[in-house]
Amino acid sequence: MSVNMNHPVYEQLAKTKLLPLYTVTDLDYLAKVEEILLENDVPLIEVTFRSDLANAAIKQLSASGKLMVGAGTVRTLAEAKSAVENGAKFVVSPAVVPDVIEYCLEQGIPVFPGTATPRDIQSAADYGIKVVKFFPADIYGGLKAINALSGPFYDINFLPTGGINEDNFVEYLENPHVMGVGGSFILSEKIVKEDNGERMSQILRSLVEKIK
Repeated sequence: MSVNMNHPVYEQLAKTKLLPLYTVTDLDYLAKVEEILLENDVPLIEVTFRSDLANAAIKQLSASGKLMVGAGTVRTLAEAKSAVENGAKFVVSPAVVPDVIEYCLEQGIPVFPGTATPRDIQSAADYGIKVVKFFPADIYGGLKAINALSGPFYDINFLPTGGINEDNFVEYLENPHVMGVGGSFILSEKIVKEDNGERMSQILRSLVEKIK
């Protein structure tokens, strides 16, 4: 079991720098979600297991093959398996979950375990993982913590989520140890439903333009 850092998911995340976290309560808006992401050159989405529609949404969003669809808030082996069976191309966990990590490595699926402490990061690194989720970033020290942790963990890149927003995400992305940022501020079902995605598309476009 080894981590393929040339996997398209890592390459796309490094290029796009934004990972939208999306919790689905209504499958009817997924076509619009896909349209918004593609027209703004953000072909990545993390569908969270915070609703029982996660697997159905992963399957639906994966159908066209145009998006790299991942599963988020994955805490069990069963969730990881069902997500991958429904088309998930990567898996994100809120913690270091050995069963999930080992399954993903066996399947050649990029996995981003949630870390907050040196022990967490070392546990992920022991599996050969080079990119970890840093969560919740704001509670665990934000950029100051990332800078401090990057000393001993010089070969690790971070994907911070939690407390990241439109006001501070660029500052995070300017850090050389941050591969990308994740958050629901990038894509929100609630905002999509307001006017069938018009304002959501404008918000995403403005985020993308801030990176360029």
